[in-house]
Amino acid sequence: MPTVSVKRDLLFHALGRTYTDEEFDELCFEFGLELDEITSEKDIISREQGDTKAEGASDVILYKIDVPANRYDLLCLEGLVRGLQVFKQKMEAPRYRRVSPASSEPQRLVITKETTAVRPHAVAAVLRNITFTQERYDSFIELQEKLHQNVCRKRTLVAIGTHDLDTISGPFTYTAKPPGDIRFKPLNQAKEYTAQELMSLYKTDSHLRHYLHIIEDEAVYPVIYDSNGIVLSMPPIINGDHSKISLNTKNVFIECTATDLTKAKIVLDMMVTMFCEYCEEPFTVEEAEVVYPDGRTCQYPELAYRKETLSADFINRKVGISESTEHIAQLLTKMCLRSEVMSDGEQIEVEIPPTRSDVIHACDIMEDAAMAYGFNNIPRTTPRTYTIANQLPLNKLSELLRQDLAAAGFTEALTFALCSQEDIADKLLKNISETRACRISNPKTAEFQVARTTLLSGLLKTVAANRKMPLPLRLFEISDVVLKDESKDVGARNNRRLCAVYYNKSPGFEVIHGLMDRVMQLLEIKPGQGNGYHIQAADGFQFSPWCFQLPCQTGPTSLPSGAAV
Repeated sequence: MPTVSVKRDLLFHALGRTYTDEEFDELCFEFGLELDEITSEKDIISREQGDTKAEGASDVILYKIDVPANRYDLLCLEGLVRGLQVFKQKMEAPRYRRVSPASSEPQRLVITKETTAVRPHAVAAVLRNITFTQERYDSFIELQEKLHQNVCRKRTLVAIGTHDLDTISGPFTYTAKPPGDIRFKPLNQAKEYTAQELMSLYKTDSHLRHYLHIIEDEAVYPVIYDSNGIVLSMPPIINGDHSKISLNTKNVFIECTATDLTKAKIVLDMMVTMFCEYCEEPFTVEEAEVVYPDGRTCQYPELAYRKETLSADFINRKVGISESTEHIAQLLTKMCLRSEVMSDGEQIEVEIPPTRSDVIHACDIMEDAAMAYGFNNIPRTTPRTYTIANQLPLNKLSELLRQDLAAAGFTEALTFALCSQEDIADKLLKNISETRACRISNPKTAEFQVARTTLLSGLLKTVAANRKMPLPLRLFEISDVVLKDESKDVGARNNRRLCAVYYNKSPGFEVIHGLMDRVMQLLEIKPGQGNGYHIQAADGFQFSPWCFQLPCQTGPTSLPSGAAV
């Protein structure tokens, strides 16, 4: 869960009253949050770096509050206060509006086709006539960073750029160029650099080096220019120094470049809704126009409201309460979800604001109703159904076999379920097309390309990695392999298999043979050509002239891949 640090006195001032630590802890619990720690900047530095480093640090009390990972609207002081005030019914949930510029055309961001190769999407908006204080400015910057680490997935999905609109002029162009052709003065630097030089510069930067891998191997880098050729930013790495915002900034141009358009819309909505209350006309956001390479134009931010309908009976049954439709509507309104009882008296119409992107299903609305009602207020009831836990027969058999195989002197190995194509094909002298292997569409490494179709490859790699161990090596593994199967709804199935390996300077077929006999004895399968097991020569088997045949009727508890020498 993300943790939001807020100054206690600033928080209480915004809430309009003072709480004791215990009272605020209780308020957080009622609202579905957790007061994780009460500390100060000095305490944090002292704990992490020592008392010497903490000298001169602030003693201001900080509340560290754990916020659910999907509640992006609570990641800053403004959203947190707004949510608590609505919850305590001190204010109504604000209505966010997108407005057109009063005296000019909307700011325009033109996307060129070159961006398709790197970050194809962009959205934008303007906060007009905003008033910053030091606390508001710090909160504005901190929210960007929280969103970058959360919904933006460390800037891989979305990167946020904020600029002083009075220092630049539109229309703006979002394009992509070779790194050698991009040159500008980055944020808080004294001179200009090319994009290539910036990559080298930031490789040692403790903050920015974590984002370089996103674009450093690309042939072109994304970049945003204004109409005069001034670089606003090189997303997702760094903004330009020319357009940086400050306490004196009155008009903020916000752009979000992305590989996921839906996430970009959510992030933009979150940025503008959290801070539009500081605009001259509170809770209004000036629209910006985005022009796509195919000529389409879209206005952002969307600030879309939508309505969902659900019954009071659904909420009562799921939560385990018995409340009237009117009361449930009031509970949902306390959670910033404006709700009204419909004409039939049973259905509730719930309005989802742009700040609640976490609400995607009726169950999310039901959860908010339960939270507003109070989890401690829900009556405890005896479960209507009783179940007795029991182990799956196949897992129980596997556990019993593991114990007996270990008692026989074999050591259990646990190998990866994913492997390379070579492990199950080339190294076993097989064709990959014959293995019925399920491939990973976007493998991160060459070692994890497919799901294993045999346990033998993993055991052989284990032997290879332990050749310094004293001989003989006796290894076994009981685990699942994955095989393609068109008859299954997912196109594949798991098979539980047993594989054992005996490794020594001299052949030890009798050891493996004896192990197999012991396994068959435990499974109560007698030797025989019909309903038992037998040994026969196998042409084309790569590791042994023998393979062990089991009758098909043994079903899911059979051990089809046997053993190898």
